[in-house]
Amino acid sequence: MLASLAVVVAGVLALHSAVPNAVGRLGSLLETFLPWLGLAVPVLLGLALLRRSFVGLTALLLPVVAWLGLFGGLMLPGDGSAHSAHDLIAVQHNVSDENTDPAGTARALLSTRPDLVALEELTPSALPVYAAALAPDYPHHTVHGTVGLWSKYPLADVRPLDIKPKGIGPGWNRALRAGVRMPKGEVAVYVAHLPSVRLGLRDGFSSPLRDESAVLLGAAIADEPLDEVILLGDLNSTVDDRGLDPVASQMNPVGPGFAFSWPAAFPVARIDQIMTRAATVTEVRALPGTGSDHLPIAARIRL
Repeated sequence: MLASLAVVVAGVLALHSAVPNAVGRLGSLLETFLPWLGLAVPVLLGLALLRRSFVGLTALLLPVVAWLGLFGGLMLPGDGSAHSAHDLIAVQHNVSDENTDPAGTARALLSTRPDLVALEELTPSALPVYAAALAPDYPHHTVHGTVGLWSKYPLADVRPLDIKPKGIGPGWNRALRAGVRMPKGEVAVYVAHLPSVRLGLRDGFSSPLRDESAVLLGAAIADEPLDEVILLGDLNSTVDDRGLDPVASQMNPVGPGFAFSWPAAFPVARIDQIMTRAATVTEVRALPGTGSDHLPIAARIRL
């Protein structure tokens, strides 16, 4: 029995993409929390030791190898500690439209001395506070709807990005694109906030709006003429979730670090993303909590 359970866990890890989405989008739900499936290993290990099961202990090698194959690289130390290993630091944060301390949130983000700051869920009342706090160090900025980008470097060809799913009203503006003129050349930076998902007994893991928005975002990135792209945003999805495939399939693997960002009180998934094309995230990490229900994440990026 223990050996069979170990084989099942290994099979789910290795073949998670084969779990169907037809009923309640079970595949996407599994992939959202896929790293946590590794917790089955110590449980099975304890049972195997208790029962002195050599077969059970041997079979545990299968889920261990499968888990390390998927996530072992995220446990390696990043090479972003050396100044030569990165060209810029980016910070991404869903600041929450219910955040009661935008000034304190802005100060927390500045502590990492980032070159780029992307914010989502900006409200009309909080926006002036963020703008005032960030203006001295980030003279170049743009805001569209509820998303914004602040940069130490000049911006060019700034434009809104339409990723609205069908049936959403015109007031829903949650994405933008800007060219950032770095010393090494211009980089396209996208800031996006994809629709939320819902989990319920009736519909299961409901993500059609997010998935539709991800297709539109992926199409915009595919049409981007600049080679180097940085995507910053609350994508309401992990990189393992197939719902994000239209975007993630075009981007490089995310650098070392799990950087779970949600929920802030007990983070179990990284749904806030810093992703690149023709560039490398050498390190990604979650920052201390702010007044938001998300944790900020910071990444070192090598162009």
